[in-house]
Formats: sequence, C-alpha cells, structure tokens
Amino acid sequence: MSAEEQTLRTVSGVVTSNKANKSITVKVTRQVKHPLYGKVIKRSASYHAHDENNECSEGDTVSLVSCRPVSKSKTWKLHEVIEKSKDI
Repeated sequence: MSAEEQTLRTVSGVVTSNKANKSITVKVTRQVKHPLYGKVIKRSASYHAHDENNECSEGDTVSLVSCRPVSKSKTWKLHEVIEKSKDI
C-alpha cells in the first residue's frame, strides 16, 4: 500500500492534561446506540498525543491524527487546535 492510498484516522476531543513536556491527554467522546434498548449513550476514551510545540492547554478542543508510535503510549499527534479554552 502506497502512502497516498493509506488513509489516516482522525479524531477530535478535549485536552484533559498537558503536564508532560510535548505530550497531551485528550478525551474523545462518542455516542452509541444501545444494541437492545436503543437508548443513545456516551462512551469516551483517552488518548495520549504528541504536541511538538506545547501549544495546547487544558480545555482546548483539538483534532488528532494517527501516526507511527512516538513512545510506548503515544500513537497520535496533534493535527490542529480547533478552539482555545475560555479560561485564562
């Protein structure tokens, strides 16, 4: 498979931690329909991502893109900051 045929997976979520150098933790929330009862419920997952320039702060809405493993737990990198947090 060539590089242009390969599609990269992207997700968006909210930054929950930026305490480590060049690393962020992002909480990604999705809605799923319960298979039996049909109620829509929220499921969330936390991803560790690489933030090269330390440009994110807690509460920012960001977009992540999958990449090769940067460390043991980081397989995502920051694609763009969608919205900065209002807290100052």
